[in-house]
Amino acid sequence: MSAGIRADGVSVQLDGHSVLDGVTLDVRPGEVLVLVGPNGAGKSTLLGVLSGERRPSAGTVTLEGRELGSIRHSELARLRAVLTQENQVSFPFRVIEVVSMGRAPWARTLEGRDDIAAVNEAMDAADVAHLANRRYTSLSGGERARVALARVLAQRTPIVFLDEPTAALDLRHQEDVMRRARVLADSGCSVVVVLHDLSLAGAYADRLALLAGGRLESIGTPAEVLTADRVERVYGLPVELHLVNGRPVVVPRR
Repeated sequence: MSAGIRADGVSVQLDGHSVLDGVTLDVRPGEVLVLVGPNGAGKSTLLGVLSGERRPSAGTVTLEGRELGSIRHSELARLRAVLTQENQVSFPFRVIEVVSMGRAPWARTLEGRDDIAAVNEAMDAADVAHLANRRYTSLSGGERARVALARVLAQRTPIVFLDEPTAALDLRHQEDVMRRARVLADSGCSVVVVLHDLSLAGAYADRLALLAGGRLESIGTPAEVLTADRVERVYGLPVELHLVNGRPVVVPRR
């Protein structure tokens, strides 16, 4: 199953401050859409609005033509999975138990018959199968991040939201996460990822949405969005742009 989301004129006000201002974009099945921008640009807030975790102050978000806010939580949990920055477990559950939490939306459904296979596949994909019987609280930060990703993958939804999934990971596992995002998109899923690494975003995104000050500065292919002039203006830092296999690599001038 595939599904797409559209945001029209979405704004979010927090404590009288405009965090998002009139953002319009769509999330398409079969693509990786990466949200980039400086700290405080509104990336995580936009991801929260698109996923239904946060209600916009103005504008609408629809999933296949249905108002996101009208969809019951139980149904929404079968349509989209969300990895947040604050995805933590404070109790000493075993890793396999944490990953199995991703199957909760499918309890008492026919899809629940796939729980074991889904959990095992997700742990393999996130490279945590060898940690299955470890206590979550005993893991390193990077290991915890991969377990949290495995829980999201086990949910097996047509839409996946990942908020800074590579932040705590080493180079190899950063690449693994983005390759997995690519596999999901190639299978027909809609994938939205928040990243700070512009070169990583440029390497794997079908489209980039560049946010600045709560506004959508630019959206398009990585080569269209990541121009030296635009990056320098938005980030306030001089950079050089290089193309590697047709994909932009951003290098600060030092």
